[in-house]
Amino acid sequence: MAPLLHLENITKSFGRVTVAKDMTLSVAPGEALGIVGPNGAGKSSLFAMISGDLRPDRGTIRFDGRDITGAAPHARTRAGIGRTYQVPRPFEHLTVFENVLVCGHQGARLKGRAAWQRTMEVLDRTGLAPLANTPAGRLGLLQRKRLEVARAMGTGPRLVLLDEVAGGLTEPEVLELVTVVRQLHTEGLGIVWIEHVVHALVKTVGRMVCLAGGDVVADGDPVEVLADPKVRELYLGAGPEAGAGTAAEVLQ
Repeated sequence: MAPLLHLENITKSFGRVTVAKDMTLSVAPGEALGIVGPNGAGKSSLFAMISGDLRPDRGTIRFDGRDITGAAPHARTRAGIGRTYQVPRPFEHLTVFENVLVCGHQGARLKGRAAWQRTMEVLDRTGLAPLANTPAGRLGLLQRKRLEVARAMGTGPRLVLLDEVAGGLTEPEVLELVTVVRQLHTEGLGIVWIEHVVHALVKTVGRMVCLAGGDVVADGDPVEVLADPKVRELYLGAGPEAGAGTAAEVLQ
C-alpha cells in the first residue's frame, strides 16, 4: 500500500542547530503513529514542515502521492492534513460551534447546510455537542484540548497531527481524550501524535517512532520502542518530564 504521507531525506537547520537530518518517514493510510523524543529532538519542527509552517532546507514531502514540499499551509489543509497545537488557539470570542464552523468553511470550503452538518457531526464525535453554544474563552483545559481536535476535524482531514494534546491534563482527563482519539482512529482517520504522556500513546497507536538529534533512532511496536536501551537512555531517562515511573508502568 502506498503511503499517505512520505518524507524523504528531510533536512532542516537553524544556524548550527539541526532539527532534521536526512530524515525519511512514512505514514500509511489510516495508521496511528506516535512520536516521542527529548526536547530539541525536532518533533515540533517535523510537524511544522508537514503542515507547511516551516519549509525544509532539503528533501521532499509527499501527501497522497503529490509533492507538497513547497505548498502553502492552507493548501495542505485543503488536501487533507489537519493539525492541533500544544497551546490551544481557539477564537475565544466565538462559540464552540462557530470555532468548528469556521474550520469547515475555510479548511474544507463547505457552505450552508453542508458546513452546519459537518460541524454538528464533529462536535458529536469529540463530545463537545453539549457545549456548542459556549464561548471558547470560557472552556477549561480539557475542553480546549477537545476543541483543538474538533477544529482540526472540521477541515475534513485524512491525516491529523496531534501536538501534545494530553499535556497538562489530569489522569482521568487523559483517559477521556484517549477515548476520543481512539474512536476517531477506528473511523479510519490517520493520526500522527507527538506526546510526552507515553501511556496515552501506547493505548492508542500501533506504531511508535523515537526522534533524537533530528533523526529516527527507533521505529516499531510501541512497547518494543520504549524498551529499546537507546530510547531509554535518550528519552525515558533524560529528565523528569519523560516520567521514568510512567515508562516503567507502560513496560510492565
